[in-house]
Amino acid sequence: MYIRTTTRKNKAGSVVKYVQLAHNYRDKEAGHSKAKVLYNFGREEEVDKEALKRLVKSINRFLGPEEALAGEAGRMLKFLSSKPLGGTWFLDRLWDRLGIRSVLEELLTSRQYTTPIERAIFAMAANRALSPGSKLSVERWVKEEAYIPGLKSIPVQNLYRAMDFLLEADRKVQEDVFFSVANIFNLEVDLIYFDTTSTYFETDIDDEDDFRKPGFSKDHRPDLPQAVIGLAVTRDGIPVRCWSWPGNTADMSVVEEVKKDLTGWRLGRVITVLDRGFVSEDNLKTLQTAGGHYIVGEKLRAGKADTEEALSTAGRYQKVKDNLEVKEIIVGNGEARKRYVLVRNPIQAARDKEHREKVLARLKEELASAGASKEGGHSKACCRLLSHPTYGRYLKTLKSGAVKIDPVKVKAEEKLDGKYLLRTSDDTVSTEDVALGYKQLIEVEAAFRTLKSTLELRPVYHRLEERIRAHVLLCWLALLMVRVAEREIGETWPKIRQKLQLIHLGEFEGPKGFVCQRTELTGKQISYFKALKLKQPPRFFEISAKDS
Repeated sequence: MYIRTTTRKNKAGSVVKYVQLAHNYRDKEAGHSKAKVLYNFGREEEVDKEALKRLVKSINRFLGPEEALAGEAGRMLKFLSSKPLGGTWFLDRLWDRLGIRSVLEELLTSRQYTTPIERAIFAMAANRALSPGSKLSVERWVKEEAYIPGLKSIPVQNLYRAMDFLLEADRKVQEDVFFSVANIFNLEVDLIYFDTTSTYFETDIDDEDDFRKPGFSKDHRPDLPQAVIGLAVTRDGIPVRCWSWPGNTADMSVVEEVKKDLTGWRLGRVITVLDRGFVSEDNLKTLQTAGGHYIVGEKLRAGKADTEEALSTAGRYQKVKDNLEVKEIIVGNGEARKRYVLVRNPIQAARDKEHREKVLARLKEELASAGASKEGGHSKACCRLLSHPTYGRYLKTLKSGAVKIDPVKVKAEEKLDGKYLLRTSDDTVSTEDVALGYKQLIEVEAAFRTLKSTLELRPVYHRLEERIRAHVLLCWLALLMVRVAEREIGETWPKIRQKLQLIHLGEFEGPKGFVCQRTELTGKQISYFKALKLKQPPRFFEISAKDS
């Protein structure tokens, strides 16, 4: 059935139009289709159009929305394809606002590239944030699976060319992008947190490779070659800078390079916060150059005289929060003076006590089965217990060779429940800020988790050192956008990404032309764009008429 209009010419010569409800049927005798009028609505100018609209709504309610839409689309438009739009559009607008596009375009001004280098770098960074894959898969992703503003396709060799440029401009890109972001969001950079992690390669160890080396694997994959990655972040978790080193690089050997690079940025008074693995007297002196300061963690069981004195110093704790108590301790005088802050977490202390009691119970069973109390030496099983990183700290060997739990060592471990010791070179920072500043080191760990899980930094399949370093830089750019989005919106990136990727761009073709239209935005999606002051995608992207 359909609505049609017919015209008749009256005696006076004027034309009158009539509106009718009709349907076509096949006349077997005539051998062709004919129109049959089911209802005559009368003259066009007298038809109650509002009544017809109400009739259409009534019919749609009877059919249901799916059937009604299918019928309309089948008659008027063909739904050709659909691509996720929201994630790439959101990141592209954020890329602009953070100044990354302008930084890259300025560096590219003097170059004669025919390849859209800036767009290629954005595509690879956006891919890591939205659908991490190999560089070869990015070529397909751009062409078939994502809408990239200003880029419809790009061959993989051009992606590698863009990576080469990014690595060449590494230091300048990181510095300019950081200051652009710091100015936009007024970031506090008085505390800079630094830590390292490792990432492995799905390849065999090659003795001739100067970069992919075996080392201490923080991914628990000592069987694979790796590289070491350093990351500095602000107290808000915004990544300031990244570094890449060969896989056999020791943590304590990189502090001088990190300090030198950050000093070159002239950030002013900066307190660097480091984990226990970086503490050496040489590193601490390095951190104090150019007016810098540090907050570092000290190993409680290192056996150092200053550490033992700090732990045994009497004094009351100051309560900062329900789960945080602090006590300031000064050890030594003059040039040998050291400022410590002993931190205690009562909740963690209870957990440590419960864990130790379980360990001691298991240890007693292990000792009994190993025959540890026998006189005249001990078995290999006892040797394994003595060398165990947890069990060994509670054991002692008697003159007879028997192995027993040492109550003195147990008592010493009890005194460490829920505690950690910090050292700082800055006397102007309160004990509370020292403790809270170090606790924020968790932001670096959160950034590494995002790199390794959400952005899938690992495993890395690149072989050349230049490609590996460029891959880390792309992950840093993606992490920067992700952390800014999380900070401003207050939600995790996986949740933000899931909502944004529901925004699609549909392609439709009708009798009169072609149109690209996005899906309607939800309130949640709109709030994401408003939180970061980003322009929402337009409703229509392309409208073209067919030649008549």
